Amino acid sequence: MRSNTLGLTALIVSSALVMSSCASGDSSGAQESTQEEKPQLATSGPEVLTDPDGSGAEVSARLFESSDVVVVSTYELSDQLQAAAVAKQQGAPMLTRLTGNEAAVDAEIERLGATQVIEVPGEDRALEDTEPVVAAARDSAVEAIAAQEGGEPSDLQMPPMLATPHTSLAAAATAAAAGAEIQVLSVPDPRETSESMRTVTEQDTLALGAQFGSSEEFGERVELANNGELPGGGGLLFPGRRMVALYGHPSGDSLGMMGEQPPAEAVDRLEGMIEDYQALEEQPVLPAFEIIVTVASEFPGDDGDYSNEGDPEEFIGYIDAITEAGGYAFLDLQPGQASFLDQAKRYEELLKRPNVGLALDPEWKIGPGEKPLQQVGHAEAAEINEVADWLAELTRENNLPQKGLILHQFQLQMLRDRDQINTDHPELAFILHADGHGSPNDKFDTWNAMRQGLSSDYFMAWKNFEDEDSPTFTPEETYNNVDPRPWFVSYQ
Repeated sequence: MRSNTLGLTALIVSSALVMSSCASGDSSGAQESTQEEKPQLATSGPEVLTDPDGSGAEVSARLFESSDVVVVSTYELSDQLQAAAVAKQQGAPMLTRLTGNEAAVDAEIERLGATQVIEVPGEDRALEDTEPVVAAARDSAVEAIAAQEGGEPSDLQMPPMLATPHTSLAAAATAAAAGAEIQVLSVPDPRETSESMRTVTEQDTLALGAQFGSSEEFGERVELANNGELPGGGGLLFPGRRMVALYGHPSGDSLGMMGEQPPAEAVDRLEGMIEDYQALEEQPVLPAFEIIVTVASEFPGDDGDYSNEGDPEEFIGYIDAITEAGGYAFLDLQPGQASFLDQAKRYEELLKRPNVGLALDPEWKIGPGEKPLQQVGHAEAAEINEVADWLAELTRENNLPQKGLILHQFQLQMLRDRDQINTDHPELAFILHADGHGSPNDKFDTWNAMRQGLSSDYFMAWKNFEDEDSPTFTPEETYNNVDPRPWFVSYQ
């Protein structure tokens, strides 16, 4: 009922291989050999089928050279779920008519040379004989379509394909009807899971939907998937895991909870907290340290920058301890009058470790004539951008998995032109740490203010203060009352 060919040469080669297998007398393996020796859909690297009009026509044109049957649905979810089931059983493309894409749908039907158009809703017998795909909501429909069994797949072997809940149902159904294995990710990045990373690094892969960007952008992320996994699996910092961290400095308890004990004991203390959080969360909750490596000072110091830069060797014990615990470390900068970038470069060798990220604290970034502790500092987007550019390049050049970049903010003036920060770095995960303290109402006011106008590229982080909060939130209050649930929680 459907046809999909690569041309005469491919068919002759495939037929010859099948005939040779049959002639060998091993009839029990003939069917398996035929399946294995199907010609492959031609690919030339990672590819995105953007399906810009949501009709599925682009996916149909890429996967089907022709088809006797085509299934066409309205936009209604129930109709699309019925059409997806029929398309799978028929091994035929599915198209969806939307306002403005009617001409594209009609043109694809004509290109396919279809002699039977099954309209949904309609009266075709195939509709009576096929149960619709079961999905409670649109968000789960793509995954339900990908999980369908049976059907009559294409004459071609299809490469694996990636989708998200935002992939059009027509695109997902057409790929499934062609016989493709579809992995559904929660975000349009092939580094989300260990499985998706293996998929894209072992063979060419197609991605379904404009949310994956251009083929070039998708290819960049595929290239980054070769850089190894993070603790907990996958190559993205978030989603896929959450983190709970102790904040501080090795010198002692004056700068936070981490330094109240040596590295091994700090990990032990953190592991007990992790258990409480993990009981509330399906994703892995990993231990982390946020280590203050440069400390703002009321005195200018020998270099006159009002910041004491620690020796990188001073922090290795804590980094090694959290690494052995399967966790992550952030190096926190309080630059005074120094440059964020100059201070970051001081810790370049530590940042070359795959589980070490960076945190920038504008509270302690001051200008000429100013001193820490006398006012809350601020940073310009240009300063953040030069650090992000450098850190992204360091990550890519050293073949490292994605790095976290935390930006601390509890007043709007701390990042006055935040909308100018360039988050277009697939090498980095941008984290906004809304670290206000006080009563629950005060903290929620800060949290909500920091989220206003915030790009969706940021992951939110929350801080619990042991002494300054009244009261300090419990793990249950932190995860169940803070909306959205923070990806990163630190304790000071």
